[in-house]
Amino acid sequence: MIEYIKGTLAELTPTVAVVEAAGVGYALNISLNTYTAIQGKDAVKLYVHENLVTGGRDDAYTLYGFASRQERELYRLLVTVSGVGSNTARMILSAITPAELCNVIATGDERMLKSVKGIGLKTAQRIIVDLRDRIVALGIADELHATVASGPTVDTAIKDEAVSALTMLGFAPAPSAKVVTAIMQEQPSLPVEQVVKLALKQIK
Repeated sequence: MIEYIKGTLAELTPTVAVVEAAGVGYALNISLNTYTAIQGKDAVKLYVHENLVTGGRDDAYTLYGFASRQERELYRLLVTVSGVGSNTARMILSAITPAELCNVIATGDERMLKSVKGIGLKTAQRIIVDLRDRIVALGIADELHATVASGPTVDTAIKDEAVSALTMLGFAPAPSAKVVTAIMQEQPSLPVEQVVKLALKQIK
């Protein structure tokens, strides 16, 4: 089993990294989070998940690369959930950072998960139910310094309404939710219109 590949970053796209190690070029499927983490670097170290699919006309052997152990562990947890395949798990980790994903799961934020392409309500609920206890038990949230169950309780209804309003104004759901959550943790009694107004000043 390959634990990680360390070498020269020979090629990089938002979905694939080619790492040359000992004269061999390894093509690894990556998330946008990993792409951002390694972009511009000459030497990289990617933690590997090997995916072997057997049956059918051809067997498929695919390598997935991750900039951190925590992202790889989250990926491995995601693919254990019924209805979440390799590409869907990578899509989730491209739309949401590992720390944000821990927070999303811990707070039961179905709306955020549903904003990811290919994730419906039932799958979002299944991810939350199946993984909420496991991310805590494995210590992933602590390692990522995710704000799981910390700070004032955020009113989910107001948060959802604010994120929805920002989304309709053309902002992406993930960064919108991040800004809204931060605002509401600092000022939990704000009405939704004030949350949106403050978010519009901060969101990028």
